[in-house]
Amino acid sequence: MPTIERIDGYAEELTAIRRDLHAHPEIGFEEVRTSGIVADKLKGWGIEVHRGLGGTGVVGVLKGKGTGGKRIGLRADMDALPMEENTNLKWRSTIPGRFHGCGHDGHTTMLLGTARYLAETRNFDGTVHFIFQPGRRRPRRRPRHDQGRPVREFPCDEVYGLHNAPDLNHGEIAILPGPAMAGADFFDITIQGYGAHGAMPERSKDRGRHRDDARPGAADHRQPQRRSAEAGGAVDHPDPCRLRLQRHSGRSKALRHRARLSTTACGADPRADARDLRRHRRDVPVRDHRRHPRHVSACWSTRKSSQGGRGSGDAPWSIRQRSSRDRTPKMGSEDFADMMQAVPGAYFWIGHDGSVPVHNPGYVLDDKILPIGASMFARIIETRLPAGSHA
Repeated sequence: MPTIERIDGYAEELTAIRRDLHAHPEIGFEEVRTSGIVADKLKGWGIEVHRGLGGTGVVGVLKGKGTGGKRIGLRADMDALPMEENTNLKWRSTIPGRFHGCGHDGHTTMLLGTARYLAETRNFDGTVHFIFQPGRRRPRRRPRHDQGRPVREFPCDEVYGLHNAPDLNHGEIAILPGPAMAGADFFDITIQGYGAHGAMPERSKDRGRHRDDARPGAADHRQPQRRSAEAGGAVDHPDPCRLRLQRHSGRSKALRHRARLSTTACGADPRADARDLRRHRRDVPVRDHRRHPRHVSACWSTRKSSQGGRGSGDAPWSIRQRSSRDRTPKMGSEDFADMMQAVPGAYFWIGHDGSVPVHNPGYVLDDKILPIGASMFARIIETRLPAGSHA
């Protein structure tokens, strides 16, 4: 069986936990209720609990059989998105402007399923750190949170993370070789332009729009209100325009080049961009396989016991490595890379039913993958920390 039979027995409870978290989403560093549920569950299963990392983070520590000193970290993110949900689910979000539109409620639940199973069986030799991370999407106005901190305060020899993927087949596990996800720089550019009334953008230094609206011409679908909101929320077009951008896989030279392009597009002076560029967040790229090949291979080690089996709901289970030839790196960023900078490890995706992408108001996580994710994490532990190796 691809899923561990004991974990399959938790399926209904895992679904109930996930749907409760979904109905009560909390954004980054506000996961008070979520972290409380996580801590209570871990304590109930006899797992040592540490709270307060990053304010709302939780780390569970569990020792297995034997005297082995090796330590492995398993990470799940807990935060929701600041957006509205547009589904008709009975368990849809009850909090306006908050939505688990990326499936982090599922990731948290999967790791809880793994924690319960390992606490009941302890069929491993060593120590597992269950890392429930807050604020993966750090609010831009908060100081940068050190996402590598858990693996330093709770030292690990290896660390593993996962994410759901509606663009993969149900139950398919994918790891991208080499760079798997982009790095990201978040920065502000202050552009000194020339303001005007919102109804007369042609009189201002506008973002690429210098035509009088009263003149005939091709339709321009960009809304002045949208541009005004990006420039500070005013109805008019103010003189100093603060432009906030995200640049994937860019570093200092690329950022300044982007700043020059942005100011030129506004019709402003590009010479001013160097002193007005403020970087306030930087995420490094996620890199699997070539950097940590032994740890990626641990994810494939479940293949023999999984191949040809059936998972929950009789869904086909397959584990397949995706090469760069048939799948390009994802352009999203993931601060799990901070942990992998400090500790070697691997990151993988689990496919599930549904065609709506993450970060879409209509996104729905398939609960049938909860036992799959929990089993995958559990098998990594039992493979990398085999029981009896230090008897």
